[in-house]
Amino acid sequence: MDPIKTAVLVIAVSMYALVILFQNKKVLITSAAAALLIILGMIMPGKIFILPQDVVAQDGIFPSIIFAFTHSLFNLIDWNVLMIYLGSMIVASMFIYSKVPLKLADVLVSRSRNSAVAVVFVLILTGLLSTFIENIVAVVIMAPVAFSICSKTRLNPLAFICALAMISNIEGTATLVGDPPSIIFASYAGYNFNDFFFHNGKLSVFFIVQAGMIAGCIFYFMTFARKSRDKIFGESEKVISWVPLILLAVMILGLSFVPFIPYRFDYASGLCVMAAACMSILWFKFFQKKTVSDTAKKLKELDWESICFLMGIFIVTGAVSECGLLDILAGFLSKVCGQSALKGFLIILVFSVLLSGFINNVPFIIAMLPVANSMAFSMRINPELYMFALLIGCCLGGNLSPYGASANVVAMEIIKKEGNEISFKKWMRIGVPFTVITTVASSVLLWVLWS
Repeated sequence: MDPIKTAVLVIAVSMYALVILFQNKKVLITSAAAALLIILGMIMPGKIFILPQDVVAQDGIFPSIIFAFTHSLFNLIDWNVLMIYLGSMIVASMFIYSKVPLKLADVLVSRSRNSAVAVVFVLILTGLLSTFIENIVAVVIMAPVAFSICSKTRLNPLAFICALAMISNIEGTATLVGDPPSIIFASYAGYNFNDFFFHNGKLSVFFIVQAGMIAGCIFYFMTFARKSRDKIFGESEKVISWVPLILLAVMILGLSFVPFIPYRFDYASGLCVMAAACMSILWFKFFQKKTVSDTAKKLKELDWESICFLMGIFIVTGAVSECGLLDILAGFLSKVCGQSALKGFLIILVFSVLLSGFINNVPFIIAMLPVANSMAFSMRINPELYMFALLIGCCLGGNLSPYGASANVVAMEIIKKEGNEISFKKWMRIGVPFTVITTVASSVLLWVLWS
């Protein structure tokens, strides 16, 4: 391997290692790695970033320097992904403010036959919310409902809150706006909102993930809830407004219709989501009669750190791809698998589950999607088989440990604030069987549908 590829590899691996060790400094670390690669691309034109012919034809170093900067900023960073992520966060924030999710939870609980049925309904509602809003937010919304049920029954609150986080991680995979890995997958594979339900005449990601969700709910019910038969009544929650629910529906419908727009461009989905987000902000400011300060505070509470983190990751993984490192990895894995589609499927699935259980899945899936696609191409099999396996492994594998997903960390903090503690070992006792059962259920359906 030549020195340039070695340098890029060292920078990328160092970035991953430092992000794992210093999670609270991840934006600084990824930004520094991205900046270093851009500088190297300027100093050594054509060695890291692929130069187009019009730039090569121009004399002098200056055009190459400008290209390295603009290419990193406008081509490697996927602005459509960032717009979808940011816009959906804004719409979700207003949806939470409206108190509609709590109202829905109250209705479900009060109409349940007993507490065992109620907890399953709460888990399903948490999953439903996670398909459209950030997993962390879904857990924060539903945690008070979970604690209320546990206070009136003999249910273990630790297991219930853990299950909320795990179900949210599963269902966050189901749609284009559910979770960053799904958004990133859609961008790479050219998937629109509808493709997550049906693609090429086959059931797609949404239905594959439901197999895992159903298996997870059954596991929780049989292990923790089935002996609870107390009747509980939900407290009536007053809804502030139904407008955010309407805007959420408008956003989903908009994403559904984007594929049918003639002559659409690359940023159509992102602009659709941002339009719904702008309407949400205007509703909050003018119809809720909030001040500029209140509106700014609401926007400030969004997860801006993840936006900046993604920007750095896009540049680093883009450099890794363009300098040829991913082709080398894909070639190595293809040799290991031989021509066995099942062996390659299992390697990608198990590898992604184990790694995503302990490291951030965003940089991992960005780096591995081209590898999975290249492996499938070399074996002449359906690329969805391997890319779906990677997506499922990355998202469901996050349930393995308390640090595998942000929702897990939030769940632990919620439990701690209520005067309880959940150790790494206790989480693993729930997380390991839950992850195995849900991943097996989803991957078996995936193999049946797409192999």
